[in-house]
Amino acid sequence: MLEILEAQRENLLISTDPARLDIDAMAELLTRAYWAKGRTRQVIARYVQHSLVFGLYDGNKQVGLARIISDYTTFAWLCDVFIHEDYRGRGTGQWLMQTILSHPDLQGLRRFVLVTSDAHGLYAKYGFTPLGNPEIWMELFNG
Repeated sequence: MLEILEAQRENLLISTDPARLDIDAMAELLTRAYWAKGRTRQVIARYVQHSLVFGLYDGNKQVGLARIISDYTTFAWLCDVFIHEDYRGRGTGQWLMQTILSHPDLQGLRRFVLVTSDAHGLYAKYGFTPLGNPEIWMELFNG
């Protein structure tokens, strides 16, 4: 059982409690993300069951998320990081990253990866770098 982590800052809350997640809000947020175009509510509901999801809330309203896929021992993949436009530019993304990286179940991993086309500066602040040997990585991409 993964530890539920919560962090409060002013009226905002970050929580990994699955009971707090609002699948409809997540689906609406991700419709604005270039990488999640066409992702259905059903897909989101299913991956929530198999991921560690960090929800960002303003009161009871979900305004952001980040998802971790991991074995919690050697590897984690950070994906689906999205913050509602009204909450950007206030250090919210940095706070979310700090909270993710402080989660007890994500400590001591050998490899933590992510894919981004536009947020390299944010992730570099937390030690993420381009792949050292990209030629050894492969993928099976089904669009």
